[in-house]
Amino acid sequence: MASVVETLGPDLLGAELGARATLVQFSSAFCQPCRATRRVLEDVAGMVEGVAHVEVDAESRLDLVRRLEVQGTPTVFVLDADGRVVRRAGGQPRKADVIAALGEAVR
Repeated sequence: MASVVETLGPDLLGAELGARATLVQFSSAFCQPCRATRRVLEDVAGMVEGVAHVEVDAESRLDLVRRLEVQGTPTVFVLDADGRVVRRAGGQPRKADVIAALGEAVR
């Protein structure tokens, strides 16, 4: 699915991007799958040098949620080093899928 915003940077996210790639997670406070997603993304970011994990509270960033057409939490965006959206997915991701998506981002 094409995103309304093609590039996400520190100005929109409120956090620095990773040198090689960034995993952006939209979460909400009472979302149980969001906690598991956070663990998976933190694990992967810790395994791959230059990859950052940025978590965005969907409820406090409704402007960005609307702009990116986020339908639910968790929603994960994989960005390349320039902040371009390479992949996006809704729901709790599997670690293997996140690693495969990162492979596309860090080429």
